[in-house]
Amino acid sequence: MAAKVFKMTAQGLQELVDELEYLETVGRNENAEKLKVARSYGDLSENSEYDAALSDQAKTEARINELKYLIDHAVIVESDSADGTGSKNTISMGSKVTVLRKTDKKELVYEIVGFSESDPASGKVSEESPVGKALIGSKKGETVIVEAPMGNLEFKIKDVK
Repeated sequence: MAAKVFKMTAQGLQELVDELEYLETVGRNENAEKLKVARSYGDLSENSEYDAALSDQAKTEARINELKYLIDHAVIVESDSADGTGSKNTISMGSKVTVLRKTDKKELVYEIVGFSESDPASGKVSEESPVGKALIGSKKGETVIVEAPMGNLEFKIKDVK
C-alpha cells in the first residue's frame, strides 16, 4: 500500500519544519527539566508533578513523530493556476482569495492550503473543505456556490492572489 501524501504549500512545510526543530530542541529540554524537578520531590508513586511531566513528554514525542511523518510525506504544490495557463486569476492551492458572501455582503479572505495546514479561524481553508472545493479552478469575477452543512452559501470572487 502506498504511503499517504500530504499536499501543502512551501510555507506550510516550513512551518512544520520549524515546529519540529523547536520541539526537538527547546521542547525536549523543557520536558527534561520538568522531569528533573519533579523527581526531586521524592516518592514518584504519589507525585502528580512527575506524572504531569511524563504526560507532557509523551505528548511532545507524539507530536515530533507526527511532524516527521507529515514532513516525510509532504508534496509541495506550487501556487500556480489550476488550468496550467499560469493565470493568477484562476484559484489553486496557495491562492489567497477575496470573496463577497452574498447573504450579508461580508467580504472574506481565504487562503487555499493543504489539509494538514488548514486553520479556518485564521482564513486558511483546506482544498478538501467545501469552501476549498468550490473555489478551486474558479476565476476572479465568478460566483460559486458552497454546499455547506448549514445550507448553500454563495460567494462572488473579487480577487485572487
